[in-house]
Amino acid sequence: MSFACLATRAAKPAAARVCALLLGLLMGGIAGCDAKSASNSRAADLVRGQRLLAQYQCGSCHTIPGVAAARGRLGPSLEAFGKRSYIAGHLPNGPDLLARWIAAPAALVPDTAMPSMGVSPADARHMAAYLGSLQ
Repeated sequence: MSFACLATRAAKPAAARVCALLLGLLMGGIAGCDAKSASNSRAADLVRGQRLLAQYQCGSCHTIPGVAAARGRLGPSLEAFGKRSYIAGHLPNGPDLLARWIAAPAALVPDTAMPSMGVSPADARHMAAYLGSLQ
């Protein structure tokens, strides 16, 4: 076997490692962009959710940190809502179920005192994202 043949064999694994490294960096950069975009999107959802909680006047009944004039005492305070295990004492707390609860509370707990406020499913998702962020 000649030296040139050995050099070619040695170069192939090195080239493969360089390609793998470049591909990894490229994919990491793309993933980083997606993570940043997702983070920006989540921040927008939180801001929008905060505004929607004010718009639908949830603060008439609830105290909600970060929502102007949300000092209601008829319903429970929503402080640290993201740490709670249950919604309305009945439903496991999670973003999807919380959004459904906000949009149609009586559909999930028929004897609830919480009124339906005409919240759309899309708005409810934003509101749930904000409430879930309250730690």
